[in-house]
Amino acid sequence: MANCPKCGTALLPDAVFCGSCGSPVAAAAHPPAVPPSAPSAAGTGGLPPNVAGALAYFTLIPPIIFLVLEPFNKDRFIRFHSFQSLFLAAAMFVVMIGMMILSFIIGMIPVVGTIVAILMWPLVSLAIFALVIFLMYQAYNEKKFMLPFIGNLAEQQASK
Repeated sequence: MANCPKCGTALLPDAVFCGSCGSPVAAAAHPPAVPPSAPSAAGTGGLPPNVAGALAYFTLIPPIIFLVLEPFNKDRFIRFHSFQSLFLAAAMFVVMIGMMILSFIIGMIPVVGTIVAILMWPLVSLAIFALVIFLMYQAYNEKKFMLPFIGNLAEQQASK
């Protein structure tokens, strides 16, 4: 282990500056080694599977692309998250139609109904947003979180 030429403090192996006095030290002659546990993205078109799985929940375009393009549609993890994202989008579409009908019915109640109908939209939208962020986080951490009904459908489609 090298020492700082100015203050004599022990330096880290690849230190460029002294952590104690801040003076520059000679740069290491060898480049830093890549850890052996670094994820390889060669089989998925340069995009790691966990990032592709998280991107599948972003909008409707990435999951469709991941299901069509060659390196991505072979990975079961990416296929699962792409199908779950598409099925979730379909379920959200049905929920939004139901909310429109419910808002119309509740809105007919004079004052309280209108307030409830107006407050219902941001609360449900926030819950859906939080669910999508949670699913992206789970996919990024390489976990396969299955939604109750949608997850089983996505698993069946991903295994085909």
